[in-house]
Amino acid sequence: MDFSFFIKGLVFGFSIAAPVGPIGILCIRRSLAGGWTAGLLTGMGAATADALYGSAAAFGLAGITGLLVGQRAWIQLFGGLFLCWLGVRIFLSGTEETPLVAASGKAARGYLSALLLTLTNPMTILSFAAVFAGLGLGRGAAGHTAAGWMVAGVFIGSMAWWIMLSSASSLFNTRMTARAMRWINRLSGAVLTAFGLAALSGQL
Repeated sequence: MDFSFFIKGLVFGFSIAAPVGPIGILCIRRSLAGGWTAGLLTGMGAATADALYGSAAAFGLAGITGLLVGQRAWIQLFGGLFLCWLGVRIFLSGTEETPLVAASGKAARGYLSALLLTLTNPMTILSFAAVFAGLGLGRGAAGHTAAGWMVAGVFIGSMAWWIMLSSASSLFNTRMTARAMRWINRLSGAVLTAFGLAALSGQL
């Protein structure tokens, strides 16, 4: 039954989003600084990238998948540099983004930055290609309807995690002081920079 692929997609989408990495750090930090919407849009950017990579793997777009895998080193280099830049920028930022001051423009940039960061993680497309191939997707064995259900499940499963994380983090938004936000900026900036350096060294 094709709907079973939706359930599998839900589980896979949730599980691939749940481990706390650079996007998770960004989601928490932005939820604390700008509220639920800012954190949610960050997660939505990651979920969109998951759905795009899932589509490439599920619908058998071998040319796109092969290109991304073939350019893995350059993609990882760009992603590492972007993470380092973002981490340093956050580390040095002030407290102007303290409670309830997230502008829509900043939220939109949050979406785009999360989308870009997720797309520049080569392990994402490799994970999708491996799991979907095991399910018979990408080779026409399961059909396009099943592939569509799977991709929809991946997006919704991923979004379920980001809704949970941004909702939990934003509960503390109104309690954040300038001093606390300053330390959160420093900590999250340092962690993101560390992730970026690890990507540049080929450890991610």
